[in-house]
Amino acid sequence: MAHKNKEAETEQPFWYSVLGTRTVFALIIINKAGGLVYNKTFHDGGLRKISTNDYLVLAGTFHGVHAITARLNPIKPVTPHPGTNGVAMRPEPSSGLEVLETENFRLQCFNTITGTKFLLFTDSTQTNVDVTIRRVYDLYSDYVMKNPFYSLEMPIRCDIFDRKLLSYIREINNR
Repeated sequence: MAHKNKEAETEQPFWYSVLGTRTVFALIIINKAGGLVYNKTFHDGGLRKISTNDYLVLAGTFHGVHAITARLNPIKPVTPHPGTNGVAMRPEPSSGLEVLETENFRLQCFNTITGTKFLLFTDSTQTNVDVTIRRVYDLYSDYVMKNPFYSLEMPIRCDIFDRKLLSYIREINNR
């Protein structure tokens, strides 16, 4: 008689990855007001589906947490730098939350000068995520921002951006 071992079912987080893979799962772009302007899932096998409303909540929540963490930086004493005639240089502003890493996924945030945030969800073993997210930003700059029909801070609906982004991410995921 075959014995079936029933283990307690555990709920996986919605950004669940398969161990041993190096995969880019999803991209979320948030405007400077915290609104979701773009989301795309690239790998269905390792990512639980969430609703559009959940993406909106995720974008707004991340925006708030990012703003708070940017203000929670340790206070460093400001000392004059040599050659500045005793004038203290202004300290670098805190960048806020940049990386959130768990055993199942890694979230990398790239915050632009204009306040647009790019959130890239990858496998926790994915390498060169900073290079990947910078390339995504370059594609955004080339195909969204230079599009005369795109309105700032509005949802991104640009077919050529979608095609170029998908091609780039497929190249990474197929390595």
